[in-house]
Amino acid sequence: MEPQLEHRVTDSVATVVIRHPEKRNAMTAAMWGSLPPLLEDLAGDPDVRALVLTGEGRTFCAGADISTLRGSPEEAQGLAARAEEALAAFPKPTLAAIRGHCVGGGAQLAAACDLRFAEEGTLFGVTPAKLGIVYPASSTRRLVSLVGPATAKYLLFSGELIDAQRALRTGLVDEVLREGELGRRVTEFTRVLVSRSQLTQAAAKEFADGRTERDAHWAGQARGSGDTAEGVAAFLERRQPRFGWSVPTSG
Repeated sequence: MEPQLEHRVTDSVATVVIRHPEKRNAMTAAMWGSLPPLLEDLAGDPDVRALVLTGEGRTFCAGADISTLRGSPEEAQGLAARAEEALAAFPKPTLAAIRGHCVGGGAQLAAACDLRFAEEGTLFGVTPAKLGIVYPASSTRRLVSLVGPATAKYLLFSGELIDAQRALRTGLVDEVLREGELGRRVTEFTRVLVSRSQLTQAAAKEFADGRTERDAHWAGQARGSGDTAEGVAAFLERRQPRFGWSVPTSG
């Protein structure tokens, strides 16, 4: 089977699977290029309320397929950067479910997700120094925002791999699960995500990512949504809320 990104939507959760098992799910140029339009389609699907990114089998993603760098490294980097930015801009909660190796371009993709859950035994690395590549400024800033400047420099300067427990301590991942428990936990947690207010999530995502000029916009959205009244009523009536606001679709 050709290297590709596969996807499915189940119970309001879109799952995107990186599939290139012959090279530990390394991303080819075609795979990088296919991610932004796929994300655009999923963002516009009203049935999708959260997205999970994972790898086929026992590894997440070992980075970019190095053979794609032989021709035009700048072009390959541009494709990766555009895919990363598209993932970071996805308007609904995103979660990377990580096993095995999460290295190079794989770490770029994981960092672009809102949350990262990893299985024990996972190894993480940011490896451009091994190839003489200048890591993009946006990717560097995103890494620094997760782990702080000292750990970001350690990872970028050395290209060394760190284990899941160190990744947890530094903020690179949010939860570490015992072997065999990652899938169950991701299913459990995404069930929580899709039950919550999309209004709260969308506003929080913008604010957490640094946008500071949209307070009035989100206040207006809240007033017109009915989500607050529904949330309070559901709490008092001891039932699950039925939030009505959804991320607007384009077109």
